Amino acid sequence: MFLSVFDMFKLGIGPSSSHTMGPMVAAARFLDDLRGSAFKPAGLRASLHGSLAFTGVGHATDRAVILGLAGFEPATYDADRAEAVLLDIAAGKTVAPAGLPRLKFDPTTDLMFDYDTVLSAHANGLRLMATDAQGDVIRQETYFSIGGGFVLTEAELASGKDTDDGAPVPFPFKTAAEMLDMAKTSGKSIAEMKRANELSRIDAKTLDAGIARIWDVMKACMDRGLATEGTLPGGLNVQRRAAGIHRALLSERGMNLTAPHVINDWISIYAMAVNEENAAGGQVVTAPTNGAAGVVPATLRYWLDHVPGAAPSGVTDYLLTAAAIGGLVKFNASISGAECGCQAEVGSASAMAAAGLAAVMKGTPEQIENAAEIALEHHLGMTCDPVRGLVQVPCIERNGLGAIKAVSAASLALRGNGQHLVPLDSAIETMRQTGEDMSAKYKETALGGLAVNVPNC
Repeated sequence: MFLSVFDMFKLGIGPSSSHTMGPMVAAARFLDDLRGSAFKPAGLRASLHGSLAFTGVGHATDRAVILGLAGFEPATYDADRAEAVLLDIAAGKTVAPAGLPRLKFDPTTDLMFDYDTVLSAHANGLRLMATDAQGDVIRQETYFSIGGGFVLTEAELASGKDTDDGAPVPFPFKTAAEMLDMAKTSGKSIAEMKRANELSRIDAKTLDAGIARIWDVMKACMDRGLATEGTLPGGLNVQRRAAGIHRALLSERGMNLTAPHVINDWISIYAMAVNEENAAGGQVVTAPTNGAAGVVPATLRYWLDHVPGAAPSGVTDYLLTAAAIGGLVKFNASISGAECGCQAEVGSASAMAAAGLAAVMKGTPEQIENAAEIALEHHLGMTCDPVRGLVQVPCIERNGLGAIKAVSAASLALRGNGQHLVPLDSAIETMRQTGEDMSAKYKETALGGLAVNVPNC
């Protein structure tokens, strides 16, 4: 099993990797298929199903599909150009993707929110259709956005293509137990094994430059969030808070009366800054998803800025270790809130961050695995219940608390010798089973929990 660090950490746009990035990626794939086919389409249609329908407007799924069919992709998204193209599509009722003729597409009639048709393979389903001049469908594909920006067709999902089919890697661990056994046998750290796997596919220069780029984008996103105030879009009138709290914390520095627990405020605002940017549709890095994008960078920023002895040279080991843990969760359970609730998003992110922090604080592989397990265990059962379908409440604060849990989990694990009762594999399997048993109301549909109990929403 191999998931690259660049699979777990993707450059994208907010507010959701599964509901914004995924549908845009699906649209890009569909356009590629049309470019390579003998069909001569005259128009396009799309239908959203399951969680993509129920929370599609709040998660900007409709915008993502429209822009995706116009040729936009997450990694190269230009916000200013997107707004101009959306206005052009609304006026002309056509899209003009590169390599294809101008195609009929009226967002008011050709993009459908289908709340009744259940696509049982996954909660995040969409169908994309190409039509002829008469409006008859001549080509159709069903896609599933399975979390973290990963997209599979219906056939790919059925065949289990959500696994790597490339050349073998040096350390092909599929479970945490295998990972620990390989570390013990090889004498390598988790980061070293993950790096060796990456280098079996790409060269060292490309790997190091890519990882540096990931952290640069994470930090830039955080810095924007720490400097930007105002009201988040969507109608809830949620105020950005990270910038104001950041100013207050800076003014309190050096004051003898500052309580020790204020470090939690620093950790929280680092994460909240990222997720406020995500909620505003800014550029973020999936870590492993957009809804949980703040936890991993916040924990890394905490280490770099507040822990004595921390150095930028540790960023690579942190992210490689975090990616290794995220890959185990994705392979054996899920990172999708629509599939397993927020335990699969913020819970997974917290486990990844705890492992990364334990690694750069010189933890053994056993302590790193323990840190990830503690963090994940104490998110088990967490629901995904976004108010009005927006990735704002409770998502923004939840990232802050997820980062705090990651730091606490790493600290506890480093106080021990790595021996513990509950293996990480058991926590991951428990999360999968819990998600399977969880009512759909609590899995990113905005049909239960806070989403229906907050007044005036």
